[in-house]
Amino acid sequence: MQATSDSTQSPVKTKVWDLPTRVFHWGMLALLVALYWAASEGEMEWHQICAYGLMILLAFRIVWGFIGSETAQFKHFVHSPKAVISYAQQVKSKQAPMAVGHNPLGGYMVVVLISVVAIQLISGLFATDDIFTEGPLYAYVSSEVSSWLTWLHKKNFDLILVLSGVHVLAVLLHRLKGEKLVLAMITGYKRLDNHVELSFRSVVLALILLAALALPITAWLIMPVWQQLI
Repeated sequence: MQATSDSTQSPVKTKVWDLPTRVFHWGMLALLVALYWAASEGEMEWHQICAYGLMILLAFRIVWGFIGSETAQFKHFVHSPKAVISYAQQVKSKQAPMAVGHNPLGGYMVVVLISVVAIQLISGLFATDDIFTEGPLYAYVSSEVSSWLTWLHKKNFDLILVLSGVHVLAVLLHRLKGEKLVLAMITGYKRLDNHVELSFRSVVLALILLAALALPITAWLIMPVWQQLI
């Protein structure tokens, strides 16, 4: 959905992002930074705990992409390639309208980021540093498969860093156009040219979903690692 321009009206402050989506966005950023720090410092127990925390958030976001608030749903921002190309041409000609949620290009970036982070988490379950730390599923694959997944785990993080850089650059470019995307993801509100009615799901539903996902991951993955720290 996009807001059409109307110079006769003042911008309308409109809620576009729900709290669960915003918590996921900033939570993922914080955990990716923590994961990088923990791996760099050799704090592998903390690296695992942060990874499993990110797994909870990512699983939540994927489910929320189907049952969550309107702008959080994949069908709201994942468009056909034709629509994305058309939007890119509008951007090039500086005629692209302001999107209510994610614009068509941004929507594809969300899907790509979710996919590469999922690959990172899954590969980490089978990875090993060949010294002290092994993923919880390491014993279920051959050493060759584990070696390949360990390589993928390391190289895929480089891809995550590149994509994160592209994402930051895109946000800066939108800021130059007058779109305060960072502020919108903090407050949940954008100033749109026209009033737009959006539907939002209950935060209680989000909490129930988060708990349902967090309990088994905490019991199976986080607690065994935590017990090694205390």
